Amino acid sequence: MLHFSTGLVLGLSALSIFTACVSVDARSQQAVPSPTSLPTSVASASASPVLLPARFGEVALQVELARSDQEQQKGLMFRKSMPADQGMLFVFEKEQRLGFWMKNTYLPLSIAFLNSAFKIVDIQDMMPLDENTHVSLSPALYALEMNQGWFRQHNIEVGAKLEIRLPAEPS
Repeated sequence: MLHFSTGLVLGLSALSIFTACVSVDARSQQAVPSPTSLPTSVASASASPVLLPARFGEVALQVELARSDQEQQKGLMFRKSMPADQGMLFVFEKEQRLGFWMKNTYLPLSIAFLNSAFKIVDIQDMMPLDENTHVSLSPALYALEMNQGWFRQHNIEVGAKLEIRLPAEPS
């Protein structure tokens, strides 16, 4: 049986209101919010997200960027479907162990955690509405969510490199 302190329970309750993805502090292994100050100009608040072309070798895909706190907190929440070769790329400020959960996310997803060289360091499957945190096995700078099984279907494994050109940050 697990016992939680009141502070931890209150802290996690507050955290659940404000974020859908978290970074993991390697010293304490406790989930903490992952702030980012990158611009929001690429993925606008419009109904049609801006998609960027990307590839894993010969396998083409399109990704929606999640850079701002708001974009990362919402992620793919409340969506009922996603095109087969489309996903969401989360961009963080520093390489660290990352954690994601599926609160209010109705799609079964696979998540690839990528290092600063865009190489996959871990892939995990996530079930809809699961509030358990899926933590990357290794530090990552990016996380790519795709429909569940997409990586397996395309024989994309740990070590594969994502080819993408991210827009430059405004000065």
